[in-house]
Amino acid sequence: MIATRNKGKIREIREALNGLDLRIYALSDFPDVHEIEEDGKSFTENALKKARFYSKYFGMLTIADDSGLEVDSLKGLPGIYSARYAGEGASSQANNQKLLSALEGVPVSKRGA
Repeated sequence: MIATRNKGKIREIREALNGLDLRIYALSDFPDVHEIEEDGKSFTENALKKARFYSKYFGMLTIADDSGLEVDSLKGLPGIYSARYAGEGASSQANNQKLLSALEGVPVSKRGA
């Protein structure tokens, strides 16, 4: 089980496991199953929470991932809040605009992530 509905992540993980004798499912195969709240304080906490929950729920080995953007000059922000940096339900465009606003005045050479 891949604990995500993100098509890109599913594709990456399936490609990495290609050639193994496994039947691979993803959350997107089960549209009625709810997603759990990612309320951990780190990417690792969120990934472990998802893996443990869905492993127990489905009774099978589960792979989970959590990731985001950590900008050095913003002390790691947006970090675990990357997908909702501009607010819950915000678009990628809104998140990007907030990030660019936060980086105003920061020299390009200091904008590493």
